[in-house]
Amino acid sequence: MQTNPVLSFHGAAGNVTGSCFCLEANNRRILVDCGMFQGSKTEKQLNYRSLPFDPKGVDAVVLTHAHIDHSGLLPKLVKHGYAGPIFATSATIDLCSVMLPDSAHIQEVEVEQLNRRNRHRGRDTVEPIYTAEDVEMALKKFRPLPLRQWQDLGNGIRVRLWNAGHLLGSASVEMEIGGNSPIRILFSGDIGPDYKLLQAGPIAPVGWDYIVCESTYGDRERIDTTDEMRRRILRDEVNTAARHADGALIIPSFAVERTQELLADLVFLMEQKAIPGCPIIIDSPLATRATEVFELHSDELENGQLLTRAIHSKYVRFTESAEQSKAVDFIKGFHIVIAASGMCEAGRIRHRLKNWLWREEGTVLLVGFQAAGTLGRILQDGASTVKIQGEEIAVRACIRAIDVYSGHADGPELVAWLNARQPLRQALFLVHGEEEALAAMKMQAAKLIDDERVIIPSIDAAFRLDTDGPVNISKSLPLPRLDPLQPGHRDWNNDFQGLILDLQMRLRSAADDKARRVIIRRIRDALKL
Repeated sequence: MQTNPVLSFHGAAGNVTGSCFCLEANNRRILVDCGMFQGSKTEKQLNYRSLPFDPKGVDAVVLTHAHIDHSGLLPKLVKHGYAGPIFATSATIDLCSVMLPDSAHIQEVEVEQLNRRNRHRGRDTVEPIYTAEDVEMALKKFRPLPLRQWQDLGNGIRVRLWNAGHLLGSASVEMEIGGNSPIRILFSGDIGPDYKLLQAGPIAPVGWDYIVCESTYGDRERIDTTDEMRRRILRDEVNTAARHADGALIIPSFAVERTQELLADLVFLMEQKAIPGCPIIIDSPLATRATEVFELHSDELENGQLLTRAIHSKYVRFTESAEQSKAVDFIKGFHIVIAASGMCEAGRIRHRLKNWLWREEGTVLLVGFQAAGTLGRILQDGASTVKIQGEEIAVRACIRAIDVYSGHADGPELVAWLNARQPLRQALFLVHGEEEALAAMKMQAAKLIDDERVIIPSIDAAFRLDTDGPVNISKSLPLPRLDPLQPGHRDWNNDFQGLILDLQMRLRSAADDKARRVIIRRIRDALKL
Protein backbone atom coordinates (compact mmCIF):
# COMPACT_ATOMS: atom_id res chain seq x y z
CA MET A 1 0.00 0.00 0.00
CA GLN A 2 1.40 3.38 -1.01
CA THR A 3 1.78 6.07 1.67
CA ASN A 4 2.53 9.72 1.07
CA PRO A 5 6.32 10.16 1.29
CA VAL A 6 7.87 12.22 4.08
CA LEU A 7 11.13 14.07 3.43
CA SER A 8 13.20 15.21 6.42
CA PHE A 9 16.18 17.56 6.33
CA HIS A 10 18.69 16.49 8.97
CA GLY A 11 21.63 18.51 7.67
CA ALA A 12 22.70 21.10 5.08
CA ALA A 13 19.54 23.00 6.07
CA GLY A 14 20.38 26.65 6.65
CA ASN A 15 24.09 25.83 6.39
CA VAL A 16 26.50 24.08 4.01
CA THR A 17 27.59 21.02 5.96
CA GLY A 18 26.14 17.85 7.49
CA SER A 19 24.21 16.89 4.36
CA CYS A 20 21.60 14.27 5.27
CA PHE A 21 18.10 13.84 3.82
CA CYS A 22 15.73 11.09 4.89
CA LEU A 23 12.94 9.88 2.62
CA GLU A 24 10.24 7.66 4.15
CA ALA A 25 7.81 6.04 1.72
CA ASN A 26 6.10 2.68 1.16
CA ASN A 27 7.39 1.40 4.52
CA ARG A 28 10.98 2.10 3.46
CA ARG A 29 13.44 4.64 4.86
CA ILE A 30 16.14 5.90 2.48
CA LEU A 31 18.98 8.28 3.32
CA VAL A 32 20.60 10.53 0.76
CA ASP A 33 24.02 11.34 2.27
CA CYS A 34 25.07 11.18 5.92
CA GLY A 35 27.62 13.94 6.29
CA MET A 36 29.65 15.52 9.05
CA PHE A 37 28.93 19.00 10.38
CA GLN A 38 31.67 21.62 10.17
CA GLY A 39 31.81 25.29 11.13
CA SER A 40 31.06 26.60 14.62
CA LYS A 41 31.57 24.44 17.71
CA THR A 42 27.81 24.43 18.22
CA GLU A 43 27.28 22.81 14.84
CA LYS A 44 30.20 20.42 15.19
CA GLN A 45 28.72 19.19 18.48
CA LEU A 46 25.93 17.61 16.41
CA ASN A 47 28.47 15.06 15.20
CA TYR A 48 28.72 13.73 18.75
CA ARG A 49 25.00 13.71 19.52
CA SER A 50 22.59 10.89 18.70
CA LEU A 51 21.37 10.73 15.12
CA PRO A 52 17.83 12.13 14.75
CA PHE A 53 16.53 8.75 13.54
CA ASP A 54 17.12 5.10 14.39
CA PRO A 55 19.98 3.81 12.22
CA LYS A 56 18.58 0.30 12.51
CA GLY A 57 15.41 1.49 10.79
CA VAL A 58 17.19 2.76 7.66
CA ASP A 59 16.87 0.45 4.63
CA ALA A 60 19.36 2.00 2.19
CA VAL A 61 21.77 4.90 1.78
CA VAL A 62 22.56 6.67 -1.48
CA LEU A 63 25.72 8.80 -1.39
CA THR A 64 26.12 11.75 -3.77
CA HIS A 65 29.90 12.08 -3.36
CA ALA A 66 32.87 11.51 -1.08
CA HIS A 67 33.35 14.90 0.58
CA ILE A 68 33.23 14.54 4.36
CA ASP A 69 30.31 16.94 4.77
CA HIS A 70 28.31 14.37 2.76
CA SER A 71 29.89 11.07 3.79
CA GLY A 72 31.58 11.73 7.12
CA LEU A 73 28.97 10.23 9.48
CA LEU A 74 28.46 6.99 7.57
CA PRO A 75 30.78 5.10 9.96
CA LYS A 76 28.74 6.45 12.89
CA LEU A 77 25.56 5.27 11.16
CA VAL A 78 27.00 1.74 10.85
CA LYS A 79 28.47 1.85 14.36
CA HIS A 80 24.97 2.41 15.75
CA GLY A 81 23.28 -0.39 13.89
CA TYR A 82 22.80 0.37 10.20
CA ALA A 83 23.08 -2.92 8.27
CA GLY A 84 21.97 -2.05 4.74
CA PRO A 85 23.84 -1.11 1.53
CA ILE A 86 25.48 2.23 0.72
CA PHE A 87 25.14 2.93 -3.01
CA ALA A 88 27.66 5.21 -4.75
CA THR A 89 29.72 5.43 -7.92
CA SER A 90 32.93 3.38 -8.05
CA ALA A 91 35.07 6.52 -7.94
CA THR A 92 33.21 7.76 -4.86
CA ILE A 93 33.80 4.41 -3.15
CA ASP A 94 37.53 4.58 -3.95
CA LEU A 95 37.73 8.12 -2.54
CA CYS A 96 35.78 7.17 0.59
CA SER A 97 38.23 4.33 1.13
CA VAL A 98 40.94 6.93 1.77
CA MET A 99 38.86 9.85 3.15
CA LEU A 100 36.92 8.03 5.86
CA PRO A 101 39.99 6.35 7.42
CA ASP A 102 41.67 9.77 7.42
CA SER A 103 38.64 11.27 9.16
CA ALA A 104 38.80 8.58 11.85
CA HIS A 105 42.54 9.14 12.32
CA ILE A 106 42.10 12.91 12.73
CA GLN A 107 39.36 12.35 15.31
CA GLU A 108 41.40 9.84 17.29
CA VAL A 109 44.46 12.13 17.37
CA GLU A 110 42.49 15.28 18.24
CA VAL A 111 40.43 13.50 20.91
CA GLU A 112 43.64 12.13 22.46
CA GLN A 113 45.08 15.67 22.61
CA LEU A 114 41.81 17.07 24.00
CA ASN A 115 41.57 14.38 26.66
CA ARG A 116 45.13 15.12 27.75
CA ARG A 117 44.16 18.76 28.29
CA ASN A 118 40.87 17.78 29.93
CA ARG A 119 42.62 15.53 32.44
CA HIS A 120 44.99 18.37 33.36
CA ARG A 121 42.00 20.66 33.86
CA GLY A 122 39.93 18.11 35.77
CA ARG A 123 37.32 17.84 33.01
CA ASP A 124 35.54 14.77 31.64
CA THR A 125 37.19 12.92 28.76
CA VAL A 126 35.42 12.34 25.44
CA GLU A 127 35.38 9.60 22.83
CA PRO A 128 35.89 9.98 19.07
CA ILE A 129 32.75 9.95 16.95
CA TYR A 130 34.04 6.73 15.40
CA THR A 131 37.26 4.78 15.05
CA ALA A 132 39.22 3.12 12.26
CA GLU A 133 37.41 -0.15 13.05
CA ASP A 134 34.04 1.56 12.53
CA VAL A 135 35.26 2.87 9.17
CA GLU A 136 36.32 -0.62 8.13
CA MET A 137 32.82 -1.93 8.87
CA ALA A 138 31.21 0.96 6.96
CA LEU A 139 33.36 0.44 3.86
CA LYS A 140 32.08 -3.14 3.65
CA LYS A 141 28.56 -1.75 3.12
CA PHE A 142 29.43 0.15 -0.08
CA ARG A 143 27.94 -1.09 -3.35
CA PRO A 144 28.99 0.40 -6.73
CA LEU A 145 26.20 1.94 -8.79
CA PRO A 146 27.15 3.14 -12.30
CA LEU A 147 25.73 6.39 -13.64
CA ARG A 148 22.37 6.14 -15.45
CA GLN A 149 21.63 2.64 -14.15
CA TRP A 150 18.47 2.03 -12.14
CA GLN A 151 18.79 0.45 -8.68
CA ASP A 152 15.70 -1.08 -7.04
CA LEU A 153 15.44 -0.19 -3.33
CA GLY A 154 12.31 -2.23 -2.71
CA ASN A 155 8.59 -1.52 -2.30
CA GLY A 156 8.36 0.37 -5.58
CA ILE A 157 11.25 2.77 -4.91
CA ARG A 158 14.20 3.01 -7.28
CA VAL A 159 17.12 5.39 -7.80
CA ARG A 160 19.47 6.38 -10.59
CA LEU A 161 22.64 8.52 -10.54
CA TRP A 162 23.61 11.34 -12.92
CA ASN A 163 26.91 13.20 -13.23
CA ALA A 164 26.89 16.33 -11.02
CA GLY A 165 30.17 17.77 -12.33
CA HIS A 166 31.41 18.64 -8.82
CA LEU A 167 34.02 16.03 -7.99
CA LEU A 168 35.40 12.74 -9.25
CA GLY A 169 32.46 10.35 -8.88
CA SER A 170 29.93 13.00 -7.81
CA ALA A 171 26.30 12.44 -8.68
CA SER A 172 22.79 13.81 -8.52
CA VAL A 173 20.21 11.29 -7.30
CA GLU A 174 17.03 10.59 -9.23
CA MET A 175 14.44 8.88 -7.03
CA GLU A 176 11.16 7.44 -8.23
CA ILE A 177 8.48 6.35 -5.78
CA GLY A 178 6.01 4.02 -7.46
CA GLY A 179 2.34 3.49 -6.71
CA ASN A 180 -1.01 4.74 -7.91
CA SER A 181 0.44 8.25 -8.26
CA PRO A 182 4.22 7.93 -8.84
CA ILE A 183 6.40 10.74 -7.45
CA ARG A 184 9.73 11.79 -8.98
CA ILE A 185 12.34 13.55 -6.81
CA LEU A 186 15.76 14.89 -7.81
CA PHE A 187 18.49 15.51 -5.22
CA SER A 188 21.05 17.75 -6.88
CA GLY A 189 23.99 16.84 -4.67
CA ASP A 190 26.70 19.47 -5.18
CA ILE A 191 26.53 20.92 -8.69
CA GLY A 192 29.78 21.83 -10.44
CA PRO A 193 30.39 25.09 -12.35
CA ASP A 194 30.45 25.44 -16.13
CA TYR A 195 34.25 25.50 -16.33
CA LYS A 196 35.88 22.75 -14.28
CA LEU A 197 39.36 21.50 -15.13
CA LEU A 198 38.75 17.83 -14.35
CA GLN A 199 34.98 17.43 -14.62
CA ALA A 200 32.42 17.46 -17.42
CA GLY A 201 29.29 19.56 -16.94
CA PRO A 202 26.36 18.34 -14.80
CA ILE A 203 23.41 16.60 -16.44
CA ALA A 204 20.08 15.12 -15.34
CA PRO A 205 16.65 14.34 -16.85
CA VAL A 206 13.72 16.73 -17.07
CA GLY A 207 10.28 16.72 -15.45
CA TRP A 208 10.05 16.42 -11.65
CA ASP A 209 7.56 16.62 -8.84
CA TYR A 210 10.17 17.81 -6.33
CA ILE A 211 13.77 19.01 -6.54
CA VAL A 212 16.19 19.38 -3.61
CA CYS A 213 18.84 21.82 -4.84
CA GLU A 214 22.10 23.03 -3.32
CA SER A 215 22.61 26.81 -2.94
CA THR A 216 26.20 27.23 -1.72
CA TYR A 217 26.93 30.16 -4.03
CA GLY A 218 23.36 31.20 -4.74
CA ASP A 219 24.23 34.81 -3.96
CA ARG A 220 27.30 34.96 -6.16
CA GLU A 221 27.84 35.67 -9.84
CA ARG A 222 31.34 34.97 -11.02
CA ILE A 223 33.04 36.17 -14.12
CA ASP A 224 33.06 33.49 -16.80
CA THR A 225 36.10 31.47 -15.75
CA THR A 226 37.78 29.82 -18.69
CA ASP A 227 40.90 27.68 -18.25
CA GLU A 228 42.99 30.60 -19.52
CA MET A 229 41.45 33.13 -17.14
CA ARG A 230 41.69 30.80 -14.13
CA ARG A 231 45.39 30.21 -14.78
CA ARG A 232 46.02 33.91 -15.30
CA ILE A 233 44.51 34.72 -11.90
CA LEU A 234 46.57 31.99 -10.23
CA ARG A 235 49.69 33.17 -12.08
CA ASP A 236 49.31 36.70 -10.71
CA GLU A 237 48.87 35.45 -7.14
CA VAL A 238 51.96 33.23 -7.33
CA ASN A 239 54.14 35.92 -8.90
CA THR A 240 53.09 38.46 -6.26
CA ALA A 241 53.88 36.03 -3.44
CA ALA A 242 57.20 35.09 -5.06
CA ARG A 243 58.49 38.65 -4.72
CA HIS A 244 59.58 37.56 -1.26
CA ALA A 245 62.61 35.43 -2.11
CA ASP A 246 62.48 33.70 1.27
CA GLY A 247 58.72 33.56 1.44
CA ALA A 248 56.13 30.88 0.93
CA LEU A 249 52.70 30.62 -0.62
CA ILE A 250 50.53 28.57 1.74
CA ILE A 251 47.33 27.23 0.15
CA PRO A 252 44.73 25.64 2.43
CA SER A 253 42.94 23.24 0.13
CA PHE A 254 40.49 20.40 0.16
CA ALA A 255 42.58 17.26 -0.30
CA VAL A 256 40.22 15.88 -2.92
CA GLU A 257 39.87 17.52 -6.37
CA ARG A 258 40.91 21.07 -5.36
CA THR A 259 44.47 19.96 -4.63
CA GLN A 260 44.66 18.03 -7.89
CA GLU A 261 43.32 21.00 -9.90
CA LEU A 262 45.83 23.38 -8.32
CA LEU A 263 48.64 20.92 -8.88
CA ALA A 264 47.80 20.55 -12.57
CA ASP A 265 47.56 24.32 -13.13
CA LEU A 266 50.71 25.18 -11.15
CA VAL A 267 52.84 22.68 -13.07
CA PHE A 268 51.32 23.85 -16.36
CA LEU A 269 52.25 27.46 -15.52
CA MET A 270 55.79 26.43 -14.55
CA GLU A 271 56.19 24.49 -17.78
CA GLN A 272 55.06 27.59 -19.66
CA LYS A 273 57.53 29.69 -17.58
CA ALA A 274 54.63 31.93 -16.52
CA ILE A 275 55.64 31.51 -12.87
CA PRO A 276 59.03 30.64 -11.35
CA GLY A 277 59.88 26.98 -11.06
CA CYS A 278 59.91 26.13 -7.36
CA PRO A 279 59.06 23.26 -5.01
CA ILE A 280 55.34 22.43 -4.77
CA ILE A 281 54.81 20.54 -1.53
CA ILE A 282 51.63 18.49 -1.15
CA ASP A 283 51.61 18.33 2.64
CA SER A 284 48.69 16.00 3.25
CA PRO A 285 48.71 12.21 3.44
CA LEU A 286 45.05 12.27 2.43
CA ALA A 287 45.79 14.39 -0.64
CA THR A 288 48.58 11.98 -1.56
CA ARG A 289 46.26 8.97 -1.40
CA ALA A 290 43.45 10.84 -3.11
CA THR A 291 45.82 11.81 -5.93
CA GLU A 292 46.53 8.11 -6.44
CA VAL A 293 42.77 7.54 -6.82
CA PHE A 294 42.55 10.37 -9.34
CA GLU A 295 45.39 8.87 -11.36
CA LEU A 296 43.62 5.49 -11.25
CA HIS A 297 40.48 7.12 -12.68
CA SER A 298 42.28 9.54 -15.02
CA ASP A 299 40.49 8.13 -18.06
CA GLU A 300 37.18 9.31 -16.53
CA LEU A 301 38.46 12.89 -16.08
CA GLU A 302 38.54 15.88 -18.34
CA ASN A 303 42.27 16.72 -18.82
CA GLY A 304 43.28 13.50 -17.08
CA GLN A 305 46.59 13.37 -18.97
CA LEU A 306 47.45 16.90 -17.79
CA LEU A 307 46.96 15.82 -14.18
CA THR A 308 49.00 12.65 -14.64
CA ARG A 309 51.91 14.66 -16.06
CA ALA A 310 51.73 17.10 -13.13
CA ILE A 311 51.76 14.31 -10.55
CA HIS A 312 55.13 13.13 -11.87
CA SER A 313 56.64 16.60 -12.36
CA LYS A 314 60.12 17.34 -11.01
CA TYR A 315 58.68 20.30 -9.09
CA VAL A 316 56.24 18.23 -7.02
CA ARG A 317 56.93 16.57 -3.68
CA PHE A 318 54.49 14.62 -1.52
CA THR A 319 55.07 14.47 2.24
CA GLU A 320 53.91 11.38 4.09
CA SER A 321 55.48 11.08 7.53
CA ALA A 322 55.22 13.65 10.33
CA GLU A 323 59.00 14.15 10.06
CA GLN A 324 58.74 15.00 6.36
CA SER A 325 55.96 17.47 7.14
CA LYS A 326 57.93 19.18 9.91
CA ALA A 327 60.90 19.50 7.56
CA VAL A 328 58.79 21.73 5.27
CA ASP A 329 59.24 24.57 7.79
CA PHE A 330 62.99 24.57 7.08
CA ILE A 331 62.85 24.88 3.28
CA LYS A 332 64.98 27.78 2.03
CA GLY A 333 63.82 29.96 -0.83
CA PHE A 334 60.35 30.56 -2.19
CA HIS A 335 58.09 27.53 -2.25
CA ILE A 336 54.43 26.58 -2.43
CA VAL A 337 52.68 24.39 0.12
CA ILE A 338 49.23 22.89 -0.46
CA ALA A 339 47.79 21.38 2.72
CA ALA A 340 44.45 20.24 4.08
CA SER A 341 41.98 21.08 5.39
CA GLY A 342 40.52 23.67 3.05
CA MET A 343 38.75 25.60 5.84
CA CYS A 344 41.84 25.38 8.12
CA GLU A 345 39.90 23.43 10.73
CA ALA A 346 42.20 20.42 11.02
CA GLY A 347 45.18 18.70 9.49
CA ARG A 348 48.68 19.89 8.68
CA ILE A 349 47.57 23.29 7.38
CA ARG A 350 47.26 24.45 10.99
CA HIS A 351 50.96 23.71 11.57
CA ARG A 352 51.93 25.55 8.39
CA LEU A 353 49.80 28.54 9.42
CA LYS A 354 51.43 28.63 12.87
CA ASN A 355 54.79 28.87 11.11
CA TRP A 356 53.83 31.50 8.53
CA LEU A 357 50.93 33.68 9.67
CA TRP A 358 53.15 35.89 11.83
CA ARG A 359 55.67 36.47 9.02
CA GLU A 360 55.23 39.34 6.56
CA GLU A 361 56.96 37.38 3.80
CA GLY A 362 54.24 34.72 3.89
CA THR A 363 51.11 34.61 1.75
CA VAL A 364 48.02 32.55 2.52
CA LEU A 365 45.81 31.94 -0.52
CA LEU A 366 42.25 30.80 0.20
CA VAL A 367 40.84 28.96 -2.80
CA GLY A 368 37.54 27.54 -1.56
CA PHE A 369 34.41 28.21 0.44
CA GLN A 370 35.03 29.13 4.08
CA ALA A 371 32.08 28.29 6.34
CA ALA A 372 31.06 30.69 9.11
CA GLY A 373 32.99 30.12 12.31
CA THR A 374 35.93 28.30 10.70
CA LEU A 375 39.51 29.53 10.98
CA GLY A 376 39.54 30.05 7.22
CA ARG A 377 36.55 32.41 7.41
CA ILE A 378 38.06 34.26 10.37
CA LEU A 379 41.23 34.85 8.35
CA GLN A 380 39.23 35.81 5.27
CA ASP A 381 37.28 38.35 7.35
CA GLY A 382 40.50 40.14 8.30
CA ALA A 383 41.37 38.99 11.82
CA SER A 384 44.58 40.54 13.16
CA THR A 385 45.18 37.69 15.61
CA VAL A 386 43.92 34.12 15.73
CA LYS A 387 44.23 31.15 18.06
CA ILE A 388 45.66 27.88 16.74
CA GLN A 389 45.96 24.91 19.09
CA GLY A 390 45.56 27.25 22.05
CA GLU A 391 48.34 29.60 20.93
CA GLU A 392 47.71 33.22 19.96
CA ILE A 393 49.19 34.05 16.54
CA ALA A 394 49.51 37.54 15.08
CA VAL A 395 48.42 37.73 11.44
CA ARG A 396 51.11 39.58 9.47
CA ALA A 397 51.08 37.40 6.36
CA CYS A 398 49.17 38.56 3.32
CA ILE A 399 45.74 36.87 3.23
CA ARG A 400 44.38 36.47 -0.27
CA ALA A 401 41.33 34.72 -1.70
CA ILE A 402 40.34 33.71 -5.23
CA ASP A 403 37.09 32.14 -6.37
CA VAL A 404 38.10 30.43 -9.60
CA TYR A 405 38.60 26.92 -8.23
CA SER A 406 35.21 26.49 -6.66
CA GLY A 407 33.59 23.11 -7.09
CA HIS A 408 30.16 24.73 -6.86
CA ALA A 409 28.06 26.43 -9.51
CA ASP A 410 27.29 30.10 -8.87
CA GLY A 411 23.78 31.60 -8.77
CA PRO A 412 23.20 31.98 -12.52
CA GLU A 413 24.63 28.51 -13.19
CA LEU A 414 22.34 26.96 -10.56
CA VAL A 415 19.33 28.74 -12.05
CA ALA A 416 20.31 27.52 -15.52
CA TRP A 417 20.64 23.96 -14.17
CA LEU A 418 17.20 24.22 -12.56
CA ASN A 419 15.64 25.66 -15.70
CA ALA A 420 17.02 22.73 -17.71
CA ARG A 421 15.22 20.33 -15.33
CA GLN A 422 11.78 21.83 -16.03
CA PRO A 423 8.91 21.24 -15.74
CA LEU A 424 8.80 21.20 -11.94
CA ARG A 425 5.29 20.28 -10.90
CA GLN A 426 5.24 20.76 -7.13
CA ALA A 427 8.06 22.37 -5.13
CA LEU A 428 11.74 23.26 -4.92
CA PHE A 429 13.65 22.80 -1.66
CA LEU A 430 16.78 24.94 -1.32
CA VAL A 431 19.53 23.49 0.88
CA HIS A 432 23.31 23.54 1.38
CA GLY A 433 23.68 27.29 1.70
CA GLU A 434 24.03 30.06 4.26
CA GLU A 435 21.30 32.61 4.87
CA GLU A 436 22.31 35.17 2.23
CA ALA A 437 22.92 32.53 -0.44
CA LEU A 438 19.58 30.83 0.23
CA ALA A 439 17.68 34.13 0.12
CA ALA A 440 19.32 35.14 -3.16
CA MET A 441 18.71 31.72 -4.67
CA LYS A 442 15.05 31.82 -3.66
CA MET A 443 14.66 35.18 -5.37
CA GLN A 444 16.26 33.89 -8.57
CA ALA A 445 14.34 30.59 -8.55
CA ALA A 446 11.06 32.50 -8.18
CA LYS A 447 11.58 33.61 -11.78
CA LEU A 448 11.13 29.98 -12.83
CA ILE A 449 8.38 28.82 -10.46
CA ASP A 450 5.93 30.47 -8.08
CA ASP A 451 7.57 31.95 -5.00
CA GLU A 452 5.35 29.97 -2.60
CA ARG A 453 6.64 26.75 -4.13
CA VAL A 454 10.27 27.62 -3.27
CA ILE A 455 10.96 26.35 0.25
CA ILE A 456 13.98 26.86 2.52
CA PRO A 457 13.75 24.09 5.15
CA SER A 458 15.32 24.45 8.59
CA ILE A 459 17.32 21.71 10.29
CA ASP A 460 15.25 18.61 11.18
CA ALA A 461 12.21 20.01 9.34
CA ALA A 462 9.96 17.41 7.67
CA PHE A 463 7.49 17.67 4.79
CA ARG A 464 4.83 15.27 3.56
CA LEU A 465 5.12 15.13 -0.22
CA ASP A 466 1.56 15.04 -1.45
CA THR A 467 0.74 14.84 -5.14
CA ASP A 468 -0.64 18.40 -4.97
CA GLY A 469 2.26 19.89 -3.01
CA PRO A 470 4.30 19.62 0.21
CA VAL A 471 2.86 19.90 3.72
CA ASN A 472 5.12 20.97 6.58
CA ILE A 473 4.63 18.48 9.42
CA SER A 474 7.55 19.66 11.58
CA LYS A 475 5.33 20.84 14.45
CA SER A 476 4.16 17.28 15.08
CA LEU A 477 7.77 16.08 15.52
CA PRO A 478 10.36 16.47 18.33
CA LEU A 479 12.07 19.85 18.59
CA PRO A 480 15.02 20.34 16.20
CA ARG A 481 18.51 19.73 17.55
CA LEU A 482 19.50 23.35 16.89
CA ASP A 483 17.75 26.69 16.89
CA PRO A 484 16.87 27.12 13.18
CA LEU A 485 18.64 30.50 13.26
CA GLN A 486 21.95 29.03 14.48
CA PRO A 487 23.31 27.00 11.50
CA GLY A 488 25.58 28.94 9.18
CA HIS A 489 26.43 31.61 11.76
CA ARG A 490 29.19 32.30 14.28
CA ASP A 491 28.28 30.94 17.70
CA TRP A 492 29.06 32.04 21.24
CA ASN A 493 32.37 30.16 21.15
CA ASN A 494 33.50 32.34 18.22
CA ASP A 495 32.28 35.47 20.01
CA PHE A 496 34.07 34.45 23.23
CA GLN A 497 37.39 33.83 21.47
CA GLY A 498 37.03 37.17 19.69
CA LEU A 499 36.38 38.90 23.01
CA ILE A 500 39.47 37.32 24.60
CA LEU A 501 41.68 38.35 21.68
CA ASP A 502 40.29 41.92 21.76
CA LEU A 503 40.84 42.11 25.51
CA GLN A 504 44.43 40.91 25.18
CA MET A 505 45.10 43.55 22.53
CA ARG A 506 43.55 46.29 24.71
CA LEU A 507 45.63 45.23 27.71
CA ARG A 508 48.84 45.17 25.67
CA SER A 509 48.17 48.64 24.28
CA ALA A 510 47.35 50.15 27.70
CA ALA A 511 49.81 52.80 28.93
CA ASP A 512 50.86 51.00 32.11
CA ASP A 513 49.83 48.43 34.72
CA LYS A 514 47.53 50.93 36.41
CA ALA A 515 45.57 51.38 33.17
CA ARG A 516 45.40 47.61 32.76
CA ARG A 517 43.95 47.21 36.25
CA VAL A 518 41.33 49.83 35.42
CA ILE A 519 40.29 47.85 32.32
CA ILE A 520 40.02 44.62 34.32
CA ARG A 521 38.07 46.34 37.12
CA ARG A 522 35.56 47.75 34.61
CA ILE A 523 35.01 44.30 33.13
CA ARG A 524 34.46 42.84 36.60
CA ASP A 525 32.04 45.63 37.44
CA ALA A 526 30.13 45.06 34.21
CA LEU A 527 29.87 41.35 34.95
CA LYS A 528 29.11 42.02 38.65
CA LEU A 529 31.94 39.70 39.71
